[in-house]
Amino acid sequence: MHHLAHRLSDLPPSCGPVRLVAVDGHAGSGKSTFAGQLAEALGGAPVLHLDDLASHDELFGWTSRLLSQVITPLGRGETAHYAPYDWHARHFAAPRALPPAPVVLVEGVGAGRREVRPFLAGLLWMELPQEKAWARGRLRDGAEQRDFWNGWVEAEREHFAKDPSRPHADFLVRQLGKGYEVLPGPCGTIGPDHTVTHGDGPPAVC
Repeated sequence: MHHLAHRLSDLPPSCGPVRLVAVDGHAGSGKSTFAGQLAEALGGAPVLHLDDLASHDELFGWTSRLLSQVITPLGRGETAHYAPYDWHARHFAAPRALPPAPVVLVEGVGAGRREVRPFLAGLLWMELPQEKAWARGRLRDGAEQRDFWNGWVEAEREHFAKDPSRPHADFLVRQLGKGYEVLPGPCGTIGPDHTVTHGDGPPAVC
């Protein structure tokens, strides 16, 4: 994990002074846990969870909020302020600050969408087939979220059919029994093409 963190830290800034790095993949693929461990390896890098920008009415309609509330101010070297969505109260809450750190992680389904890619220093894709990821997510969230998951699966299928992220990934991340394996992605624009295996952390369960 620390080797990957060093590689990402060495990338040129992509959004003003910030190296914006996306962690994308299917729902239930382990993005949040992996992003948390990567953030620690980066010395406490800020993590923006796209669940905070999405809502019940706009599962994937958060692009304008990401651009205006986060990317634009970070691009000016300013602290961004975004209003996180409260999934229980069903409204956006008070703004949170997101500083222009050397590396900022953006994790969530669709983090590598085409409108965002021009601002990314790197795109990581969690390499877990959609059916396995969704099954894990359903198990995690329980029966009370069954209706939500039924709607989510169709929305995710539609999103990736129109705007796939994986073909543009710089790295593919696979969960191992312990730690992760990081492989060159289809885009392959970052660093030499070789496998990096990380076994210094617990398995990701998101």
